Amino acid sequence: MTRISIAGKICILLLCLPMIKSIGRTNTISPASRYSDEHKTLATGAAAPDFHLQGTDGKNYSLASFSKARILVIVFMCNHCPTSQAYEQRMIRLTSDYAARGVAVVAINPNHPESVRLDELGYSDLGDSFDEMKIRAKNAGFNFPYLYDGETEVSSKKYGPVCTPHIFIFDSERKLQYNGRIDDMEDPKKIPQSLDARNAIESLLNNRDIAVPVTKTFGCSIKWEEKTVWIQKAAVTWANEPVTMDTISISGIRELVKNNTHKLRLINVWATWCVPCVQEFPDLVMLNHMYRDRGYEMVTISLDDVINQGKALAFLQKNQSSSPNYIFAGDDKYRFIESLDSSWAGALPYSMLIEPGGKLVYVKQGMNNIEELKKIIFDDPSMGRIYK
Repeated sequence: MTRISIAGKICILLLCLPMIKSIGRTNTISPASRYSDEHKTLATGAAAPDFHLQGTDGKNYSLASFSKARILVIVFMCNHCPTSQAYEQRMIRLTSDYAARGVAVVAINPNHPESVRLDELGYSDLGDSFDEMKIRAKNAGFNFPYLYDGETEVSSKKYGPVCTPHIFIFDSERKLQYNGRIDDMEDPKKIPQSLDARNAIESLLNNRDIAVPVTKTFGCSIKWEEKTVWIQKAAVTWANEPVTMDTISISGIRELVKNNTHKLRLINVWATWCVPCVQEFPDLVMLNHMYRDRGYEMVTISLDDVINQGKALAFLQKNQSSSPNYIFAGDDKYRFIESLDSSWAGALPYSMLIEPGGKLVYVKQGMNNIEELKKIIFDDPSMGRIYK
């Protein structure tokens, strides 16, 4: 066995610290005018860079698509960010309020989908792919074009948004006159004190100078393509988490179902010989990585014979299932079924979603529809939320 020196261990720890700090929701708060990385924010007075992007409505858009508008508003937003989600309805209202006055609104998603970590999706039921953007636009009722720039990010890099959301407002000559926040209150249930974007639009419509042309922005950092390295680091982190399996008795099963915790608990019953169980298991691990920092946990129970515990554990390790894992220690499977859920007919796989205190909110005999299950988990009131 290879021994690692103390100095070597310290080096490994130092390398891992940035990765540990990056886990969870990634927010940025920064003056747009001082954002100085390789994607510099467009300066006040600069001409709007052209773009050629596809919208969720199937149409292709460029600056020329909005040539008749007196004012052009471009907001960089995305699906997964809770702050961006908090501004969706406000952007819909802004579009409705100003459409008749010659103001065009367009949203651009700058995020490269492969740069969004699973644990960054904890506050969303949708990622940032183009197909998922179509779902968001339809479900939220967007009345403005929602464009995808995640594949190349060429256009987004020319504008240089700091985070999502980040709004840019251009005059009739398509010169940038305002960029920064939409308003000063991200929580949609609280009243903002400064309606910065609306104030800027009103000033332009009335031929007045904008009092504050640049403001700070707050939200989730842009997932530029080069951040895919963090995906790889996350995979290394999860691969190094210990995976264990304990035996569980009938009394232990009953305690699990009571769920005397503060977490939303998914119990998944499976076996290595069950093909559907094996097929869906990686997706269940994915959901656990997404939501476990929000007060969610997955508990697995194998119905393999205890003599095959090593085989079952090897499967769990291969799938990086670092959540609580058990194997039923008894030989009376029917007693197990009755103790877990008397309404269960007995077929595998079997899943139960239990709120804190034991309230059963979802059951599924057979393979789960992962997208459906994801939405149920995301919408459950017991899950921690940023904007309630």
